[in-house]
Amino acid sequence: MRTSIQNLIFSLAMATFLLGGQSVFAQSQPFCSLKGPVFLVDNMNQAQYRVFIEKSEAFADLPVYKAPNALFADKSGLWFFTATRAQASFTIVYVTQKSLADFSIFFTDNEAFAGCK
Repeated sequence: MRTSIQNLIFSLAMATFLLGGQSVFAQSQPFCSLKGPVFLVDNMNQAQYRVFIEKSEAFADLPVYKAPNALFADKSGLWFFTATRAQASFTIVYVTQKSLADFSIFFTDNEAFAGCK
């Protein structure tokens, strides 16, 4: 018979396996899956996501790395800003008030820090 500690360890191991190594937070947040080409719009009604840019990584929901090419933007938080809307996987608009945003981002200089952990 398993003890309660063994059951807890087994449950955590199964959750990690089933979630593919991502945290439960990353699985529950839709912005964690955003990657690839993105198009920046000016009108809030034309954007799929409203984004607030944080000045500190500690307060951001998603660290984002600006990829130099769309082919390199293949993981969570790796975005390539395209000038053509038709090439974009999603559209965003920057908002100046955090309360209006769907989520907040921080632009990181290191690709390894991008995405939900």
